[in-house]
Amino acid sequence: MPYKHTQFSYLMLVVTLIVLALFVWAYITASAEPVSYNSGPNFAMTSIMALIVFLLASFISLQVRIDEKHIAIKFGYGIFKKKFSLDDILSAKTVKNHRYYGWGIRVWFWPKMWIFNVSGFDAVEIKMKNGKTYRIGTDEPKKLEQAILKMV
Repeated sequence: MPYKHTQFSYLMLVVTLIVLALFVWAYITASAEPVSYNSGPNFAMTSIMALIVFLLASFISLQVRIDEKHIAIKFGYGIFKKKFSLDDILSAKTVKNHRYYGWGIRVWFWPKMWIFNVSGFDAVEIKMKNGKTYRIGTDEPKKLEQAILKMV
């Protein structure tokens, strides 16, 4: 039973659009300054602004796919992704993340685990045979847990 689900973060979408609007405003304002004060936006600044928007946009969604051999997670358009072999999974259970765990890609040292999350606090905790723990955020934790347990 293959599984595929994408969770969107509307908050991150709004933040990305606000940052983009700010950068466009700054670019237009810098271009309008007289040459004696400012020579206009330079290539380095424009590149940094584009990189920031590009990175923010990559955390707008989190896709989880399960096939016969792997669980694959992918943020946005795929810059940040990870695969887990189903053979290496010891257990999976639905959990609630604490508010202070945050969103994005996080590593926590107590309890030691990696967290992949874009929105909300629901997640599925995966314990691996090598002792590592991962949490995958989702807005349908029971479905994801059942899909993993059926495949393991």
